[in-house]
Amino acid sequence: MFSFVLLVLAPFGASVYYLYAIAADQYAARVGFAVRSEEIESAQDLLGGLSRSLSGSSSSDTDILYEFIQSQDLVETIDEELDLVRIFTVPEHDPVFAYQPTGAIEDLVDYWQRMVRVSYDGNTGLINLRVNAFDPVDAHRMAREIVANSADLINRLSAIAREDATRYAREDLEQAVERLKSAREALTQFRSETRIVDPSADIQGQMGLLNSLEAQLAAAYIELSVLRETVREEDPRIDQARRRLSVIEGLIEQERAKFGMGGGRGVRADGRDYSTLVGEFERLMVDLEYAEESYLAARNALDTATAAAQRQSRYLATYAQPTMPQSSRYPQRFMLSAAIGMFLLLSWSLLALIYYSLRDRR
Repeated sequence: MFSFVLLVLAPFGASVYYLYAIAADQYAARVGFAVRSEEIESAQDLLGGLSRSLSGSSSSDTDILYEFIQSQDLVETIDEELDLVRIFTVPEHDPVFAYQPTGAIEDLVDYWQRMVRVSYDGNTGLINLRVNAFDPVDAHRMAREIVANSADLINRLSAIAREDATRYAREDLEQAVERLKSAREALTQFRSETRIVDPSADIQGQMGLLNSLEAQLAAAYIELSVLRETVREEDPRIDQARRRLSVIEGLIEQERAKFGMGGGRGVRADGRDYSTLVGEFERLMVDLEYAEESYLAARNALDTATAAAQRQSRYLATYAQPTMPQSSRYPQRFMLSAAIGMFLLLSWSLLALIYYSLRDRR
């Protein structure tokens, strides 16, 4: 009986007295929210009969948010805004449930995790918070700050996701722009050095001149043949026809040399014939066309990535706004008293059984 009074009744009475006479009342503000991801289809999809789809929350974002609510980062932020040490140390006469300031942020985080209880349903992605404080207004303000900081976190994550989605497309576009600039500069330099805008058009003109010279050469041959049949070899007109024929052949050889024909040397100052110029021009045009196509493809890819990033957005959906508690529900004095009494009784029973067992063995 003495042990029962000493080990059960006395501690139980002290605990009940402390819970009902000394322990400060705690007010609980509740709030519930989830991370939602809204994806709006493009105009083509809407014309095809598809409507806007509202997808569920992302498990990774919700897991991040669950850890964030219990993190030191959030505790420091809210401490700067609301002064958590003041809020948690209001009941100075309560050494058990009140916060005992030590100046260490780790101790404040541990106490925060005692006062802010987070329940997370992995199947639905819903997060429920119970924020305890010794004043109902403080509990409500803490709940509102948690929601605000959580929304800021989700907005930052959404902004990072959009930036990641468009960063690579933007880098590809920048490379395509530089490639296009280089191709256009190379073509401009070629035209400046050769003084030819389009070798193809220039070649057409040269070919027309060559055809005209060949026609004149044929006429000169005919004229020379007619003179040989009608006059003597000593006639001056035959020498004149021969000289005219030689001049035309020389001109034809010069024009052919421009095209790399006949094995002669080109008449251009830079020593390049038209075949070399055309080959170089075609290579530059191929590079320019490839650069333009790459630029258009990169720009379209950036537009597509930007549109897709704008159509996808994460946001914090608060389905239960922070409540303003009107009565204290914590600490749960009756439940704690019953649990303490049951624990003391079971402990005393176990010690009594051990005592009688050892006594019977003697």
